Amino acid sequence: MRTAVISHPFCRKHKMIEDHPECPARLDVITDRLLASGVDIAITHLQAPKASRDDFLRAHDEPLVSHVEQTIPDEGLAELDGDTWLCPDSMKAIERAVGAGLLAVDEILADKLDAAFCSVRPPGHHANRSTSAGFCVFNNLAIAVKYAQSKGVKRIAILDFDVHHGNGTQDIFLDDDTVLFCSLFQHPFYPNTAVENNATLVNSPLPIASDGNDLKAVYLEQWLPKLNEFKPELLFISAGFDAHLEDDMASLKFVEDDYAWLTTQLAEFCQQQGCKGIISYLEGGYALSALGRSAVAHIKALVDAP
Repeated sequence: MRTAVISHPFCRKHKMIEDHPECPARLDVITDRLLASGVDIAITHLQAPKASRDDFLRAHDEPLVSHVEQTIPDEGLAELDGDTWLCPDSMKAIERAVGAGLLAVDEILADKLDAAFCSVRPPGHHANRSTSAGFCVFNNLAIAVKYAQSKGVKRIAILDFDVHHGNGTQDIFLDDDTVLFCSLFQHPFYPNTAVENNATLVNSPLPIASDGNDLKAVYLEQWLPKLNEFKPELLFISAGFDAHLEDDMASLKFVEDDYAWLTTQLAEFCQQQGCKGIISYLEGGYALSALGRSAVAHIKALVDAP
């Protein structure tokens, strides 16, 4: 697949308290691993544009956007929630994190790309319409989905394989039957969302120590039938790599090959169904070596898809 990695140096400017796991080094290890793997030469590199305030408002309420703007400090750090802080340069990172998905939508709809991986931070899938939470300020992926809808895309599927439930994304699209949301996650675990399902909502809770075999069962038995029935025109992925065996943020046992397998399955589905493309957004993943290896396995699987 014609694949791009979309990022921006400003995404490294967002900093939180010392030793916070959601740190600028997360992007560095992905870049370094891409270079070391040789996959780097097979992808297009694009710089994320600056998103606007109106873009934030596609998925978020005015009071939240204003609150974030007013909380950005002139110096030092300001606490946004119990897990999330802002620094003077955080808005520069946020604008590019959101902008990456907007560019991905434009490039895919213009038939210039088949897939894009948005290597950006801060992440987004815990931010709902009215609240920032869990390291997330605005919901980058949800904003891009709303943007794609504004461009005429009628049916969109979102697949979230972060170890934490994508509660913010679920909240934003819960009443939108043109969006299919599938999320697997360790359960019980943060953010402790009540597990519910409906015609366009597929939650797949996994117990501690679930591994790649459980991931495959979730996809083949729960997600794929729904995807076949829904027939999406565009796929979005919340690509969190914190379910990796080496990541002590949680207690699942996925490895790089599992992420590659799932990505390959989604790429094959996309081609079989004639989807316009795949847009993947970095979410979690905090064991740096495992994050780099897993993200590159994910990107390589996109590149290698016919």
